[in-house]
Amino acid sequence: MAVKKVDIYDIADHLWQTADELRANSHLKAGEYAIPVLGLIFLKFADSRFTQAEADLEGKATARRAIGKADYQAKGVLYLPEASRFANLLKLKEGDNLGKAINDAMSSIEEENPALKGVLPRTYQSLTNDTLVSLLRSVNAILGDVEGDAFGKVYEYFLGKFAVAEGAKGGEYFTPTPIVRLIVEIIEPFNGKILDPACGSGGMFVQSARFVEEHRGGKAGRISIYGQERVDETVRLCKMNLAVHGLEGQISQSNTYYEDPFKSVGIFDYVMANPPFNVNKIDKAKLEGDRRFPFGLPKADNGNYIWIQEFFSALNDDGRAGFVMANSAADAGGTELEIRKKLIAEKAVDVIVAVGSNFFYTVTLPVTLWFLDRGKRGTDREDRVLFIDARKVFRQIDRSHRDWTADQIEFLANIARLCREEAVETREGSIELMSAAFPDGVYVNVPGLCADATLAQVEKQGWSLNPGRYVGVTAAKDDGVDFRIRLQELNEELEGLNVVAAQLQMRIAANVTELLG
Repeated sequence: MAVKKVDIYDIADHLWQTADELRANSHLKAGEYAIPVLGLIFLKFADSRFTQAEADLEGKATARRAIGKADYQAKGVLYLPEASRFANLLKLKEGDNLGKAINDAMSSIEEENPALKGVLPRTYQSLTNDTLVSLLRSVNAILGDVEGDAFGKVYEYFLGKFAVAEGAKGGEYFTPTPIVRLIVEIIEPFNGKILDPACGSGGMFVQSARFVEEHRGGKAGRISIYGQERVDETVRLCKMNLAVHGLEGQISQSNTYYEDPFKSVGIFDYVMANPPFNVNKIDKAKLEGDRRFPFGLPKADNGNYIWIQEFFSALNDDGRAGFVMANSAADAGGTELEIRKKLIAEKAVDVIVAVGSNFFYTVTLPVTLWFLDRGKRGTDREDRVLFIDARKVFRQIDRSHRDWTADQIEFLANIARLCREEAVETREGSIELMSAAFPDGVYVNVPGLCADATLAQVEKQGWSLNPGRYVGVTAAKDDGVDFRIRLQELNEELEGLNVVAAQLQMRIAANVTELLG
C-alpha cells in the first residue's frame, strides 16, 4: 500500500491557523504568544525523539544494568522525566493548573539536560486553561505523525509567521529562509567553525547544517556553531531552534559592538549574518584599537562598516563570509569609501548580489548580499569580483512579499559556481534556467544578470560595489516593428486615454457638485 505523502508546510499552516485563532480569542499580543507556542512545538519534538529512542532501547536492560538517562543521551536524545511527557500533560484535567504543570515540565527537562538551562519558556500561567488545553490537543493531533527534521521545518515556519505578526521586532530575530539558503549555497560551509555575530533565532546555523547533510550525507562534514545575540529572549529562541534541529552550539548573550567573547579575529572558517542596518550612536571611543576593525572606524554615525569589518576580521586565511547589507553601503562615501577601498585591496571581496524589494517581512527596501573569500588571494580570481543582479529573479507570494523558489536559489548559486569553475547543481530543478542563461555550460557575462569585473573596473567605478554599475541592462528583443510606427501607436493610445480621463474628471466634478447641492 502506497504511503500518502505529507506536505509538512500544509501541516505547519494548519497548526498556525489553529494557534492564531486561539491567540485572537485571548488577551495576548503575537510576541507574548510566540514563545509558549514554540515551546510546545519543541516539547512535542523532544517527546517524539524520546519515544522513538525508548522503543529502540526496549529489551536491552539487563539484571545488572537498567536503561537510564545516559542511554538516551548517547543517542543524541533529550532525556524527559515522566512528568514532562506530552501524553501525561494531555491527561491533565481542565480543572488542574495546566500553566504550572507545563512550567514544571519545562523546568524538569532543563534539570535533566544542562545544555538547555534557562532556555525553555516558563510563561504558561499567562495563558488560560482553555487555551492551553486547545493548544496541547492541537499540537499533539496535528504534529502526531511528524518525525525528525520535519519538526525543525515547522519551527522555522512558525518563527517566520511570528516575525510577520510582530512587525519590526520580528525582523530583528528572523531572516527569511530563501535569503539564508542562498548565502549558504554560495559560501558552501562544508566543514569547520562558523560564526554569526548577529545570530537572531539561529537560521544561518540551521541552513548550514542542512547544507552539510545534503552534500556530505551527514558523514564527513561537521560544523561547530558560535553565535552572539544581544537580546536574552532571542538567545532562548535560538537555542530552542538549534535543539529542535538536533544541533548544539555556543551562543553568547553579548553586544557584538563592544564584546568579543570568542576572541574572533582570524579563527573562523565561515561567517554568516544579517546585522541591523544603519545603526547610529555606537560609542566608537570604546572600539578604538580593537583588532576587529583593521581598516579604521568610520566617521559617519553609521554602523554598517563596523559590521563589515567584524565579518572580515573573524575569517581565517581561507575563510568565507556571506552577509546581508544595506544597499547604501555599496556606494557610501567619505571614510566609509576609504574603508571599502582597503577591503577591496585585500582581494577578499568575491561576490555581490543585488536583491529586489519586499524580500523581508519588515523592510520593503531592496538589500545587497556581500560575499568575502580570503582564500582567493593568490588564485586566478584574486583580482576579480562577480556581480549578480537578482532583482528580477523572484516569486511573488502576495502583494507585499516576494521570495525565491528552490530552483531560483540554485540558479543564482550556480552562477557563482560557474564563475569559480566548480560543478553546478541541478537537484532543485534549475537546469532550465541554467540552459537559458548559459547554454554552453560555461560562465559568461550576461547583460542584466551578471558580470565578472576586474578590480581595475571597480576602481574606474569609484570603488562602487553596486551590481547595477557592472551588469548593465538586458538587451531588448527586436519585435520587428518600426520604432516610428510603434511610437505613433503609443502616442495615439495616450491621447485616447487622456480623453477618457478628462471625461471621468468632468463626471466626478458634476457628481461632487450635485452632492454638495
